[in-house]
Amino acid sequence: MAVNRDQAATPTASITPLLDGILSPSDLKKLPLSQLPALALEIRDELIDVVTRNGGHLGASLGAIELAVALHWVFDSPRDRIVWDVGHQAYAHKLLTGRRDRFPTIRQEGGLSGFLSRDESEHDAFGAGHASTSISAALGMAVAFSQSAEPDRRAAAVIGDGALTGGMAFEALNNAGILDLPFLVILNDNEMSIAPNVGAMSRYLDRVRTDPRYNRAKDELARITERLPQGELLVELGKRWKDSLKEFIYHSMIWEELGFTYMGPIDGHDVRTLVESLRQARLVPGPVFLHVVTEKGRGFAGAATDRERGHAVSAPSSPGAPPTPPKYQDVFAQTVIELAKDDPRIVAITAAMPTGTSLAKFQNAYPDRFFDVGIAEQHAVTFAAGLAAEGMRPVVGIYSTFLQRAYDQIIHDVCLQRLPVTFAIDRAGFAGDDGRTHHGIFDLTYLRCLPNMTVMAPKDENELRHMLTTALRDIDGPVAIRYPRGSGVGAPMADPLHPVPIGRGEIIRSGSDVAILALGAMVLPAERAAGLLAADGIAATVVNARFVKPLDERLILDLATRCSAIVTVEENVAAGGFGSAVLELLDSRGVRVPTRVLGVPDRVFEQASQGRLRELAGLSPEHIAAAARELVRRKEGSVTGTLLASG
Repeated sequence: MAVNRDQAATPTASITPLLDGILSPSDLKKLPLSQLPALALEIRDELIDVVTRNGGHLGASLGAIELAVALHWVFDSPRDRIVWDVGHQAYAHKLLTGRRDRFPTIRQEGGLSGFLSRDESEHDAFGAGHASTSISAALGMAVAFSQSAEPDRRAAAVIGDGALTGGMAFEALNNAGILDLPFLVILNDNEMSIAPNVGAMSRYLDRVRTDPRYNRAKDELARITERLPQGELLVELGKRWKDSLKEFIYHSMIWEELGFTYMGPIDGHDVRTLVESLRQARLVPGPVFLHVVTEKGRGFAGAATDRERGHAVSAPSSPGAPPTPPKYQDVFAQTVIELAKDDPRIVAITAAMPTGTSLAKFQNAYPDRFFDVGIAEQHAVTFAAGLAAEGMRPVVGIYSTFLQRAYDQIIHDVCLQRLPVTFAIDRAGFAGDDGRTHHGIFDLTYLRCLPNMTVMAPKDENELRHMLTTALRDIDGPVAIRYPRGSGVGAPMADPLHPVPIGRGEIIRSGSDVAILALGAMVLPAERAAGLLAADGIAATVVNARFVKPLDERLILDLATRCSAIVTVEENVAAGGFGSAVLELLDSRGVRVPTRVLGVPDRVFEQASQGRLRELAGLSPEHIAAAARELVRRKEGSVTGTLLASG
C-alpha cells in the first residue's frame, strides 16, 4: 500500500530526533508533510550550535531552512539540480544531503567547505563563493536537460535579493525568458545581502512585499471566482480579471515582462505553502519566478539585534587572550577619513561590503561622499572611473577575490584612460576559513601587467596609512594597494601621514650572503627567516619591496651584484607575480644570479587558518630560510668546484 506523505504522522513513543534519520534526500521524502516543520526546528538548533562554535556564515542559512527542506522534499536531487547562489545560505542543504556527521568540521582544515563544492557532494550541483551566478548556471543545466534523453529533469536556482542586484543575474533572466524551457528561479528575499540592500530593485521588492492591496485583491478575487459557475469561459475570465488587476496595481510585473510566470510573494517559513508552491512551479512548462520572503537569521538572538552582524559570526576567542592590533581594514577606513577631511574630492565606494571593508566608518563621517553600489563590482569600477574623469579621487574598497569580477573595467575604463582610481584591495593573500573561492592570491599577477597601474603592498598597518596618502596625493593615475585579512602586526602609528618614495624599496636588514626581497605581509616572515639564517652563519639582506610596479630596479640590481643569491617572497601565485617581475628585470639586464621565487603553488588551497595555509604554501619563515640556505650552499659549492678545477 502506497504511503501518503501528506497524512499526519502516527504518534509514537519514540523521541529520536527526525534529523538522525536523514542520511540523504530520499530519507527526507519518507517523512509526512506534517513533520517537516519539526525537522526544520531541529536543523535550526543544529546550525546555531555548530556555527556559533566554529564561526562562519549563519544568518542566510537560518533564513533558508524551510526552503531547503521543501526543495528536497519536492525535487529529486541529484537527478534534479538545485543551484544555491553563493552557498552560505545552504547549510541546511548540507545537513539534508548526507553530511551531518561532518558538519562540525565546517570551515575547518580538512573539513566541509563553508560554501558548496562539486568535489564534496553529488548534491552540490554548482560551487560558487561569488554572488549572482546561480541563474546562469541553472539555466545552462535546464538547456542541457532539454537536449538530453531525460527532458523531465528540472533545474532550480535559489538566489538572494542581495545577489539579484548583480548584473549577471539580469543577463541570465533576460536569456531565460526567451528560451521558454521548464526552469525555476527562487528569490530568497530576506531584505538583506550582507549589508542592507540598495538600489531600485530593492525598492521594487519592498513594494511587492509590503503593499497589502496586491495580496488582498488576490484573496478576494479568488473567493469570487470560486463562486462563479464553472464554465471554461468564466474560469478564463476570472484569470484575466486577476491578471488585469495585478497589472493595474503594479503597471507591469517585471518578472512577467521578462517571460517568467510569477508566483508569490509567499511565506518562506511556512513549509506547507512552500511545498505546494514548488509542486505547482514544477508543473509549469516554462520559466517560473517564485518569490519567497524569509527572515535572515531566524531563530538566532544575535541577528535580531544586529542583522548585519548576524550574517556571519566569529568563533569565541580564548579566555585571557591578549588584545590584538587594529585590523588592516579599520586602519584603511580611518586613514581615508583623515585624508578626506582635507580633500573634498575623495569619495569612497564599496560593492555591498561596507562592514567587511570598514567603509561604514567613512559613511558615518561623510554620508554624501559614500556609495554602496550593491553586488555589482563591474559597475563599481566604471562608476569610480566616471567620478575620476570629472576630477574626483575615488577609493574603491574591495576584496581581492571580488575585484577579479571587474577585470575588463579595470583595464578598459581605468587603466587605458589613466584615471586616478585607488583600489584598496582587502583580503589579499590567503582568506583563511572562507576557503578556495575567497583566497586573494591572483591580484599581483593580474594587475602588474596593466599599463599605467601602480601596485604596492605595505609591510604593516602603519605603512598602509602612508601608501594611501601616496596614492591620493602624489599619483595621478590608477593605484592598487593590497593588504591582508585580519589584524596588523602592532606597528606604531603615531607619525603624521606622509607619502612614501614611489618605486623605492626599504632595506630592513643588511647582509652579503643572500638578499630576501619580500612584499607586504611576507616582510615579517622574511625578517624571522633572516634570524634563522644568522644562527647558521648566513648573513641576509631583507628588503621591504613596497612596490611591484614600478620595481626598485636600482636596488635590486645592486643587490644582485653584492649578494650570492636572491630569494623573492610573496603571498600571491608564483606565476606572473612579484618574483616574476624580478626575474624579468634581471634577465633584461643580463644579470645572472641564483634566484628562487617563493609564492603560492599552482594548486587549489582549501580552508584553514591563514598561518597554516602559509605553511602549506611554503611561505613560513622556516621555508624561506631553507630556500635561502640551499641557494647559498649551492653557490658556495659551485665556487669551490671551480677553484679546484682551475687549480
